[in-house]
Amino acid sequence: PTGSRDPYALLRGALGVIRLVLENRLRLPLLPAFATAARLQAGGRAAKQAKADGVMDELLSFFADRLKVALRERGVRHDLVDAVFALGGEDDLMRLLARVEALGAFLSTEDGANLLVAYRRAANIVRIEAKKDKSAHDGPVDAKRLREAEEKALAKALAGATAKVGPLLEAEDFAAAMGVLAALRAPVDAFFDEVTVNAEDTELRDNRLALLSQITATMNRVADFSRIEG
Repeated sequence: PTGSRDPYALLRGALGVIRLVLENRLRLPLLPAFATAARLQAGGRAAKQAKADGVMDELLSFFADRLKVALRERGVRHDLVDAVFALGGEDDLMRLLARVEALGAFLSTEDGANLLVAYRRAANIVRIEAKKDKSAHDGPVDAKRLREAEEKALAKALAGATAKVGPLLEAEDFAAAMGVLAALRAPVDAFFDEVTVNAEDTELRDNRLALLSQITATMNRVADFSRIEG
C-alpha cells in the first residue's frame, strides 16, 4: 500500500492489530506471530516459506510505521519511537511503548534535556575527529591515561552505569534505566567544563575521545539518542 491507497486493507489491518494490542495491553511479540502465519500460509512448500521468511524485517518495519501513526494519535513523538526501534530486535509493542514513555518522561526533565545536549556534543566531537583520524575512537579507555579528576570521575560513572543498565533493561524497568542515565549528567557536565579533549598529547587525546565514545555507547543501550529531534 502507498499513499492513500490501501487495496488489500493492509494499512487498516495493521492499525487494527496495533490498537487491539495497545488498548488491551497484550504482550504479543510480532516476529513469532509472523512466523506462525507464514508457516501456515506456506503449507509446507519450501519456496513459499523461503519467500515469506525473506520479508519478515520488512513486515516488522511496516508495523513500526503504522505504530508511529497510532502513537502520534495519542500524542507520542515519532522520533522517540524511532529512537527505540533503531536498537533493533524489538517486536513487542507493549514493551516498546513502555520504553518510549520512559524515554519521553526522561527527556522532559532538566537532567534528560541537558544530557541530550551533552550526548550530541560528545557524538559531534567524536564524529569530527574520527573523520580526520580515520579511526572510530571506540576502543577501551586506558585508566592509566586518565589524568584529570573529572575524566576519572566520568570513567567511573560510565562503568557503573553500564553495569546497572543491562539488568534494568532485562527487567523492563525502563524508568529506572533512564534514572541511571540521569545520574551521568553531573560527571559529563564537569568533564566538558574542565577537560580539554583535543590535548596536545595524542595518547591523552585518543583516550579522551574513547571516553566520549563511551558516553554515546552507554546512552545508546537505552535508546538511539541520535534519532531524537529538537
